[in-house]
Amino acid sequence: MQKPILLQGHERSITQIKYNREGDLLFTVAKDPIVNVWYSVNGERLGTYNGHTGAVWCVDADWDTRHVLTGSADNSCRLWDCETGKQLALVKTSSAVRTCGFDFGGNIIMFSTDKQMGYQCFVSFFDLRDPSQIENNEPYMKIPCSDSKITSAVWGPLGEFIIAGHESGELNQFSAKSGEQLSNIKEHTKQINDIQTSRDMTMFITASKDNTAKLFDCTTLEHLKTFRTERPVNSAALSPIFDHVVLGGGQEAMDVTTTSTRIGKFEARFFHLAFEEEFGRVKGHFGPINSVAFHPDGKSYSSGGEDGYVRIHYFDPQYFEFEFEA
Repeated sequence: MQKPILLQGHERSITQIKYNREGDLLFTVAKDPIVNVWYSVNGERLGTYNGHTGAVWCVDADWDTRHVLTGSADNSCRLWDCETGKQLALVKTSSAVRTCGFDFGGNIIMFSTDKQMGYQCFVSFFDLRDPSQIENNEPYMKIPCSDSKITSAVWGPLGEFIIAGHESGELNQFSAKSGEQLSNIKEHTKQINDIQTSRDMTMFITASKDNTAKLFDCTTLEHLKTFRTERPVNSAALSPIFDHVVLGGGQEAMDVTTTSTRIGKFEARFFHLAFEEEFGRVKGHFGPINSVAFHPDGKSYSSGGEDGYVRIHYFDPQYFEFEFEA
């Protein structure tokens, strides 16, 4: 592995990192109010989106990288002009915004809010083509989730539904048209920390506190594969070019005292998608890895940690010649 590019733009733990569709930009958010965007090729910081006043939990960019969406513990979801950094819209909420995302066309945004201080968890949908929805803070649809709060959510294929993961380990699909629950399954025993779809939107991978990551079919929610570790999995991503999965997470308490101070002992772990076997690890972070993402071309990946650093790793030539022996 070549020496990673280290991005130092946050003062607190990283909460999410996200590439745009082309992969030339990497967006990073953390438990500080700063939203950063970087050139992924050399790690140069392009700029910041300034306005939040609390931890930023989530970030997304639309299909053609015109707009950026962020959700924060300051009880707001904000829309930004990607190029200029200008704040285009602000939606006030009653509790922290935990997840957010653009649909495939970039016209509809969804975000979920936390269950806190007497407010229940909601998923709200706004159509950006109708400016009055944001101006009057009137989403065209708002789905209550009274049972278990949503901890991660993504759009399904073609923007027909969203896939939501819950604190309870449940997964469900909500129709983006009617708001009805289309299906519900419980394969995880603990909270779902992260959901990421495959490049073609046919599958998605979940990362859970129950020490596993699991692969599902986007449309049927059929459970396809399980990747087991000995520690909570905070984030998982699917390679766009190989049958590879990268997982990021913590380390057991008993290991912490034996950590050498020179090199971070927290590892990103690589598994084969079909065989569910681990084939590689990359050390580097000085705290748990909170978010991982593959570059859309599959030639590099990035990780964001509890240590506040984001690391961009470019794969060696050997990685591309690697044949998995089952």
